Amino acid sequence: MSRSTDSTLIMVEIALTVALSAALHFVSIWQMPMGGSVSLDMLPIIVLAVRRGPGVGILAGALFGVVDYFIEPFFVTWVQIALDYPVAYGLVGLAGVVAPLWRRALNQGRSLDGMWPVAALACLIAVTARFAAHFTSGVIFFASSAPAGTPVWAYSALYNATYLVPAALLIFIPAALLLPGLERAVPSR
Repeated sequence: MSRSTDSTLIMVEIALTVALSAALHFVSIWQMPMGGSVSLDMLPIIVLAVRRGPGVGILAGALFGVVDYFIEPFFVTWVQIALDYPVAYGLVGLAGVVAPLWRRALNQGRSLDGMWPVAALACLIAVTARFAAHFTSGVIFFASSAPAGTPVWAYSALYNATYLVPAALLIFIPAALLLPGLERAVPSR
């Protein structure tokens, strides 16, 4: 495959990832009162990042973050918008740091069905990185929402973990199933 064909394929994959993440965002199990929901919107970003690496994953995540802002805007300041949308979802693309593990296993001829630990690690990295952005935003911009006597950091951690931990568990199984099937259908090598 030529370099321009490969670049075009990656751009198409990024566009499809952003569109699919936007569609999955509308299918949420529950919505938190001040933003955040349990949905599968991170799944396409994680799958793309594992297959194409962190750079592509971060770009796709940041683009989806911009789209997500326009789907459900919540504005306090421009810095908060950046942290809660393109930065948070861009950090989901860090799941791509496991791409070398994925490629090494593929090159060794390892069974794709036994690659669920790579998917689990990718999900853990993605959700932890996104949590860091939302936690920071919560501490800086949503301190007034914390109940009296509750440390702001504890409130932000609990609030964000309330929807991100279930989202991580929800995403892991489809990621572990999708990655091998997608690799068989459209090899990433």
